[in-house]
Amino acid sequence: MRFTHTIAAVSVLLAVGASLNGCRDRNVVVYQAPKDRVTPPPATPEPAAAATLPDGHPPLAGGAAPAAPGAMGAGSPLPQVATGLALRWKAPSHWTAKPPGGVRKGSYAVPGTGGEADMAITAFPGDTGGLVANVNRWRAQVGLEPQSQAQIESAIEQVEVGSLHIDIVDVTGKGPGGAMRLLGAIVPHQGQTWFFKMLGPEPVVAAERAGFKAFLSTIEVP
Repeated sequence: MRFTHTIAAVSVLLAVGASLNGCRDRNVVVYQAPKDRVTPPPATPEPAAAATLPDGHPPLAGGAAPAAPGAMGAGSPLPQVATGLALRWKAPSHWTAKPPGGVRKGSYAVPGTGGEADMAITAFPGDTGGLVANVNRWRAQVGLEPQSQAQIESAIEQVEVGSLHIDIVDVTGKGPGGAMRLLGAIVPHQGQTWFFKMLGPEPVVAAERAGFKAFLSTIEVP
């Protein structure tokens, strides 16, 4: 009986040992599968913004976009007709338009024999001191003494252009290079006072007097 039990125990031990040897003979290999590479779709270019052209404008060659409104290429002449302001005017073709800048609403170079005059157009709120103060300021620019109201009113020329009242001033004095002349126009409009002033050598301004008055006749309310 004891012998039978011994044989059974040996059999169990042999079976367990064989099982362990079988597990030892197996190599466990762990594989890591590579992640799938995701290729992003090609970027779709954004459609170009449609160029806005005025009605009736022909298409631009090569699809080039138009220049921004009001943009001017290098060397482009400035317009002789002023727009976008409370007053509008048209300058003579021989006056050379300059960029306004500063307080100027308009600016021109007026050529003449032996020199050049400057044409400045400005506007300020209110009456800026009234007729007498304005004329005396201009007189001081050509080296002249101030005058009384009676003297000034007797010397100015008054004209009506449409709904506008214009006082014209013409004074001659001295400057660094000799005799200087100033032609000016004072135009009240909508709570502002507009000044149109031509200043330069006397011969140049004298030759432009008729042209200056013709220019004033083009001033209008848009």
